[in-house]
Amino acid sequence: MEKRWVATIHLDTLEVEYDPSFKFKCVENCGRCCRELEIPLRDEDVVAMEELGYSAWEFVDYEKMFYRGDRFLGYAIKKRPFDDACVFLDPETRRCRIYERRPLACRLYPFVFVKRGNLMEVYVKVDSFCPGIDHPGGEPVTGEFLLREYGDIVEDYRRKVVNDSK
Repeated sequence: MEKRWVATIHLDTLEVEYDPSFKFKCVENCGRCCRELEIPLRDEDVVAMEELGYSAWEFVDYEKMFYRGDRFLGYAIKKRPFDDACVFLDPETRRCRIYERRPLACRLYPFVFVKRGNLMEVYVKVDSFCPGIDHPGGEPVTGEFLLREYGDIVEDYRRKVVNDSK
């Protein structure tokens, strides 16, 4: 996986250093990531989708598994057989039917967050199929961008840093 550094968040102060040359914009109705990627599901993702009334058998692909080393991380989200897209991608509008409760991997894409002590490094996964990467109409990955889009995730990591330092 090719990745590029775009920002660093200091979890103790929320100060953000970022690459002003990088811009991102999720292109509406694109859906390419919903077709191109295999999406891992965490237990929390499965619960959130079941709370919407879906059965796990409708959306969990129990034949595709994700591991980090020898540690099992979870199963993949199912793809439709006729176009190899996520089962939640509406084929007509190319919009996610569960957008507000979509899996964390979908929410983060194309960004990768790596915690190193009291720093959170943010990288972009450089995928040639994603038209939003370095999009001319995009916005830089500033502190404002990160807190607006991922504030809850940053706060979770921030709490862990504070608790670990006690």
